[in-house]
Amino acid sequence: MKIATFNVNGIGSRLDRLLEWLAETRPDVACLQELKSPDAKLPLEAIRNAGYGIVAFGQPSWNGVAILARGREPIETGRGVPGLEADPQRRYIEAVVDGVVIGCLYLPNGNPQPGPKFDYKLSWFARFNEHASKLFGCGMPVVLAGDYNVVPTDADIYNPASWRDDALLQPESRAAFKHLLEQGWTDSVRACHPHRVPYTFWTYWRNRYGRDAGLRIDHLLLNAEAAPMLRGAGVDRDVRGRPGASDHAPAWTELAIPKD
Repeated sequence: MKIATFNVNGIGSRLDRLLEWLAETRPDVACLQELKSPDAKLPLEAIRNAGYGIVAFGQPSWNGVAILARGREPIETGRGVPGLEADPQRRYIEAVVDGVVIGCLYLPNGNPQPGPKFDYKLSWFARFNEHASKLFGCGMPVVLAGDYNVVPTDADIYNPASWRDDALLQPESRAAFKHLLEQGWTDSVRACHPHRVPYTFWTYWRNRYGRDAGLRIDHLLLNAEAAPMLRGAGVDRDVRGRPGASDHAPAWTELAIPKD
């Protein structure tokens, strides 16, 4: 099973790029973030015509997440992080696909920091970690895929010095991500690329993509049941360089799921 995560940065304006990528790489599961569309205006027909079932948690203008499954319908098991039911920002959806629990998340950016946006990021992260801890021990393979808006270490960014004040690199953000990993989760892309992890995000300015001045903020984490199934992981870097592209590239992992 190939599971991917892709911050599309507006599904309406970048639908052609999304459909192009789906046709070329044919992931079994695609977790999408930053839909920037209400549910009523999601391009469901185009996605289904591409061969994918979908569950979505959309929002006008900002946020929004979805899980796509090739040739089947994802079985939705939750939307919104438990404990944040009153949160108007739609950032998490969960489903089961072929016996694998998929959590799709768009963690808050947190800028500018310090301030209320950074406080919200840390509060959301703490609630998410509580939920992740329960998922980790659920007895099923679990994949938590999405845009975490965290650069875990200085090895995950081209030049940490120029980003020291950004919320993505703050000690509190990194500590929350480390705390999540310490529950036992496996960072699948890092596991498959221990010497140099590929970047997943390049800003639009200063030719950052052309210079490969990127960051790694999109992650796929595996629980103890899923980790032994890991067969590969990577980033579809070239997608970022196409006309009208998102500022993210899709990241993916492949699991060998037992037929039973």
